[in-house]
Amino acid sequence: MSGAPLTHSSKQPASSLKIGALAPLTRPGWVEAGQHLLVGMQLAVRNVNDAGGVDGIPLELIVRDTAADPQKAAAAVDELADLGVIALAGEYHSVVASAVAVRADALGLPFLCSSAVLDALTERPTEWVARIAPAQSRGWRIYADFLLGAGHSRIAAAIAPSVYWASGVRILRERFAARGGSVVEFDMGVLAPADVRGELVAQRATALLLLVGYPEPAVSIVKAVRSDPRLADTLIGAPAGQPELAEWAALLGDEAAAIPFLRYLPERLGPLGARVDAALREGLGGAPSFVAFEGYDTIAVLAEALRSHGTDRARIAQAWAQVSVEGTRGQIRFSRVPGIGVWQWAWAPIQVVDRDPAKPGRFRILHAG
Repeated sequence: MSGAPLTHSSKQPASSLKIGALAPLTRPGWVEAGQHLLVGMQLAVRNVNDAGGVDGIPLELIVRDTAADPQKAAAAVDELADLGVIALAGEYHSVVASAVAVRADALGLPFLCSSAVLDALTERPTEWVARIAPAQSRGWRIYADFLLGAGHSRIAAAIAPSVYWASGVRILRERFAARGGSVVEFDMGVLAPADVRGELVAQRATALLLLVGYPEPAVSIVKAVRSDPRLADTLIGAPAGQPELAEWAALLGDEAAAIPFLRYLPERLGPLGARVDAALREGLGGAPSFVAFEGYDTIAVLAEALRSHGTDRARIAQAWAQVSVEGTRGQIRFSRVPGIGVWQWAWAPIQVVDRDPAKPGRFRILHAG
């Protein structure tokens, strides 16, 4: 394994097994996604502890807010390691999760990433990191196939500066080029949301993808485009999943509908998924996003790794290759995927979904891969 493992003595009496939980809980992070992620993890910890913990020892989450800040997240990893956590869990933003993964690898601290999808999560292959979420290259290719199948051969992407957005637009460009399509980029570091309207008309793009920050400038771009009668037939898409958030619907009202996004859920939940769904609804006071299920599954996998391999950090990392866990969205096993440096669940279910214009609180499955 790469990195210099931290020591974790199994001889020390443990009143709990500490897991460091990382999530964006304040701005500029996507706070609602962070809250769903954390509630999912907390529910799983409660269920594990209600069933007797791990060999009679309860799990304990030590939560740190990353606020979508890679430096803050890396510092949190160091702090959590000093506090004696045996593993790290969570995170939503890819750039932040990458910083966590790199630091965890350097320290020899197992990290099970819940929601970040960037393929190159680490600078080099590592045995210390595994991931529940599907890689961006798979999800965004499926999204591109949906657009192409719907007849959109020339699309535009309103893109903000970010490794994550740059990676996404590269995936889309390659997929479209292979099918004779094209992708034009609008640099939102230069353009104002209102400027997008004229650019769309000039470029004759039939779809606009929001590869930008949330809630701004994403919300303002939607309002600008939807207010222009010339663009009445233009599809707006948001592959990163902003429209699933309840805040999205609150901010945009009826304009929140018919904006396709990626969601990592099966068409129907099995018995475990249905039970977790009901408990999450109670805890959140509303419908859970797929991020809440990712949080739950992350803790379920870590609990099984602890049961089967013990609480030593190196042994937990060795478990990635062997664990098989019933998750809320399918059986979870990890493998090595070409081009991806971490252990990967290959693969979580993927859907392209939007909010139904007739009832924006209801989601429609438009495509599955």
